[in-house]
Amino acid sequence: MPQPLDRLLAELDRLSADLDTAAVEHTTVIDAVADVHRRGAVNLVHYSELRRHDRRELQNDLMDLGVTSLATSEADVRSKVIAARNVLRALRGDAGPWPLQAINEALDQGDQDLTDNSNAIFGSMRPGRSTRIMVTLPSGAADDPGMVFALADAGMDVARVNCAHDDPAAWARMAQNVRAASAASGRTAGVSMDLPGPKLRTGPIVDGPAVGRSRVTRSESGQVVAPARIWFTSAQNPSPPPTILSPARRPTLPVQVDATWLAARVPGDVVTLRDARGRRRSFTVVDHGPLGALGEGTKNAYIREAAELWCDGSMATAGGITPLPRTMALAVGDPLILVHSAAPVEAPPAGQVVRIGCTLPEASSALRPGEHVLFDDGKIDAVVEANTSTEATLRVVRTKPGGQNLAAEKGINMPDTLLPVTALTRADELLLPFIAAHADIVAASFIRSPADVTHLLDRLEAAGGLDLAVILKIETKEGFENLPDILLTAMRHPRVAVMIARGDLAVEIGFQRLAEVPRQILALCEAAHVPAIWATQVLENLAKTGQPSRAEITDAAISQRAECVMLNKGPHIIEAIHALDDILDRMDQAQTKSRALMRHIRSWDNR
Repeated sequence: MPQPLDRLLAELDRLSADLDTAAVEHTTVIDAVADVHRRGAVNLVHYSELRRHDRRELQNDLMDLGVTSLATSEADVRSKVIAARNVLRALRGDAGPWPLQAINEALDQGDQDLTDNSNAIFGSMRPGRSTRIMVTLPSGAADDPGMVFALADAGMDVARVNCAHDDPAAWARMAQNVRAASAASGRTAGVSMDLPGPKLRTGPIVDGPAVGRSRVTRSESGQVVAPARIWFTSAQNPSPPPTILSPARRPTLPVQVDATWLAARVPGDVVTLRDARGRRRSFTVVDHGPLGALGEGTKNAYIREAAELWCDGSMATAGGITPLPRTMALAVGDPLILVHSAAPVEAPPAGQVVRIGCTLPEASSALRPGEHVLFDDGKIDAVVEANTSTEATLRVVRTKPGGQNLAAEKGINMPDTLLPVTALTRADELLLPFIAAHADIVAASFIRSPADVTHLLDRLEAAGGLDLAVILKIETKEGFENLPDILLTAMRHPRVAVMIARGDLAVEIGFQRLAEVPRQILALCEAAHVPAIWATQVLENLAKTGQPSRAEITDAAISQRAECVMLNKGPHIIEAIHALDDILDRMDQAQTKSRALMRHIRSWDNR
């Protein structure tokens, strides 16, 4: 049963007093925010206070009386509390006045502030769609203006340039192509450039032997349906195999040979060799052109670097064979040594302890016993047992059944560790003047604390980049836990947004919590009137394969609650943009942030 009205009113009065106290305690930081964020900063403090305690019993009692439950209070917390209090007073028979207009205006103003702040970063909304679409540009966008125009024409509102790949010259051409596409389409698409941030990855593993495999494709009955193939190309001027010669089920092994020997080859020539297993193999030249020659064989061959290739008594030496990358097998219970160095390590023989380096030795040096270390997007979970000045000893506690291979350049997450590194590296700082000259937005990776934000803003000022909008990528457990203070610090800057980078975030907090944490971030950003970006693997299958999964359609529908959604690159990215555009348009008719809209469902009209 609901509590008596007087007790509910007293509880709301206590809540209102707590909101006031919280605002007073944060006066200094609120006074430091930009003018456009003043209301948002106060409301953020109010919302944080609201969520510091369990309010579910109060919600249930209010709902039983038909009073607002405070569940959709993000736009203006105080107004929702006042509205609930007014209804309770009216039910008790109190006389007014009831400040209905002031409440409505405050709630509307909260929504408008969020809209204005979103427009200031992402540009104006498209007709029929309030959520913007950000697209990660592939490397080819630097030299293919038509590709960029197609992306903009399909519905891209913001072009994302990942500065962890390519180089400044390519990034500049990408930005130039986005500007040209905007001019041609008549609608401005912004340019966002991502700073790489600290790269916490496994160190290199010494490669295996340089051996390439040329293999046949067989039918279910064992018949050869496609031959083994070698693409002979000039060592002096190597060319990749023509794509038409290497469909996915018939890979072509490229081998570099002396140009003079290659020029003498003609269709029908038979090239013989001893493969890495000592077996004799032969390949018949079936085609020859200015870029190379194609040989076909009927048996699998393992071609090693410097293998002798014979034809008509003339010998050439095989070159350009890529060394085999090594991986190291780990199973639950295995020890793992994480070395405080990025020096290459040898893959150990079976049964011996695996050792792997760390690209940020200062991070692995900070590990403490009992802390978890996650590798390769969380595929391997290990616990620290000991740490010395040179290495940390870990014990594997989770992998997939049967174990998991660990390779070089795989991500490392340390969710329990206070890392002694800044989100903005020296390399990031050196990129800021370039980004200020070519982009509209800078995105900072692995923001974990208010100090990271202060460092970023200070470096932006030094680089002449204060005109840039700022995106804070929240992708660590620490960043999520510090988000209220991170936002209050960031709101010193007039144009700021948050990216919910769900990839690393899922690893850090655990995949189960990914069901709730991104929504909590959305709610906190809405309370601050700061736009949020829903990111990582949105319509990933569709962009890569042309076929969406059922789960990712549901995920894309939820993404409409953010002010922007990020798509990654893929061969079917245009289809993904069109699909997302349609999903967002439909969801705009059914949802505004966390508030469901009771639109007309015509499918039920014939009942």
